[in-house]
Amino acid sequence: MYAELHCKTNFSFLQGASHPDELVTQAAQLGYAALAITDHNTLAGVVRAHLAAKQTGLPLLIGAQITPVDAPPCLLWAPHRTAYGSLCRLITHGRRQAEKGECHLTLEDISQHSCSLLAGIIPDWNGPLAGPAEDNSAPLCSAPLASPKMLSAYREIFADRCYLLAELHHGANDPGRILDLTSLSDRSQLPLVAAGNVHYHAADRLALHDILTAIARGTTVSQIGNRRFPNAQRHLRPLDQIRNTYLSLPGSLQRTLEVANRCTFSLEELRYEYPEELAPGDLAPITYLKQLSWQGAQQRYPQGIPAKVRKLIEHELQLIEELHYEAYFLTVWDLVRFARSQDILCQGRGSAANSAICYCLGITSVDPDTTDVLFERFISRERNEAPDIDVDF
Repeated sequence: MYAELHCKTNFSFLQGASHPDELVTQAAQLGYAALAITDHNTLAGVVRAHLAAKQTGLPLLIGAQITPVDAPPCLLWAPHRTAYGSLCRLITHGRRQAEKGECHLTLEDISQHSCSLLAGIIPDWNGPLAGPAEDNSAPLCSAPLASPKMLSAYREIFADRCYLLAELHHGANDPGRILDLTSLSDRSQLPLVAAGNVHYHAADRLALHDILTAIARGTTVSQIGNRRFPNAQRHLRPLDQIRNTYLSLPGSLQRTLEVANRCTFSLEELRYEYPEELAPGDLAPITYLKQLSWQGAQQRYPQGIPAKVRKLIEHELQLIEELHYEAYFLTVWDLVRFARSQDILCQGRGSAANSAICYCLGITSVDPDTTDVLFERFISRERNEAPDIDVDF
């Protein structure tokens, strides 16, 4: 059995040459025990992979390939919900430190966001980057191995949650690479774990990957040189081929299952989480929403709240309380209130216009007393998901 721990989708822009669902479906058909989606400095591909994994029944690991400017790149896998939050904050931090589309992280940043994450260190490294992180956007197939000292820095951060990736692709010097990886593992005290550095689901995507690499480098396919993969082995390979490839690295295949078994987190665990401090004092959010709604209704209808509108407000508040959406309404109300306090033009639209509560909160401008609104088009018990309040700013 084998779990692929290093896999990029086309959400790794100009690096991955397959869609997330293609990779998940192929891994399931090949009989993989699990598949990790580890896009480059992003979690963008995991949602579509999650949907495909639900359909196929394949266990999905959530992670990312992180490329710090002062240390070898690494894979970070989220074993549980708390670790997933740490990974999200790390990527957000890196994106906010750089221009749009880039990510700037250091080893210290990783250390500060390492809580409970598992790490797989990619040993191939050219040293500190001279330029922005996107200089590593295309594969460099001749990078030397990192030093044991640098790998030990990762081990100090992650302790027994840290592995050294062994990635073999039928290269010209695989026997020598195996010896080097074994020595590096011993000297850094990091256990070797097999991985494929997968960039596409099937070997015939190599040609497309060459084109993506050329685009990333701003050149032609014939001129990308050692940025081109020497063969098509960065695809999801059959299990018997993987077993034969890693015979000389005993334990490396079993550790893929060890990592997979440690990662139980699923996107199914995520729920919308809204600020709770919007309700003042000791008021519960639903109590505060009710106050704001009735105050807004009195302001909208200074001559008296029509019976039709009063009935709508009562009905909507009951359903909002039942479905626990009060914090969501308060959050949108707070955004709209702030925008208008700053003279920022904003207007709610879409199905939210069917809500008397949105009208009373000042989010929308459609008077429910003059129209026949259908609140269930906006919120219903059957959908089991938060409503969509569209606001244009």
